[in-house]
Amino acid sequence: MAMQIVGRERRKLRIRRKINGTTERPRLSVFRSAKHIYAQVVDDVTGKTLAHASTLSRDVRSAVAEANKVDAAKNVGEAIAKLLLAKGIDSIVFDRNGYLFHGRVRALAEAARAAGLKF
Repeated sequence: MAMQIVGRERRKLRIRRKINGTTERPRLSVFRSAKHIYAQVVDDVTGKTLAHASTLSRDVRSAVAEANKVDAAKNVGEAIAKLLLAKGIDSIVFDRNGYLFHGRVRALAEAARAAGLKF
């Protein structure tokens, strides 16, 4: 008997059918847990992670020690944009990973856009 995929996993699969990261436009994937938020940039053609940042990263951790979760997500968005721009990548595909584009996910995306990424 096959397991039924429901909720966020179903939305995640539906989104991933439509978007794909390439070398020219890698995929910015977001994962959020109850306490932290993670962002990684993936080239799906080669299967490599190009950059990653989270609230646990050394450069972000000190800035978000006393911040609320939305402000922490903004700091992660700025950090991932800074890493990508340093590598010469300015255009990406945003993968919300099944989460609603609201709250922390939206804050991360808007901060990355404000820092210079195009998507």
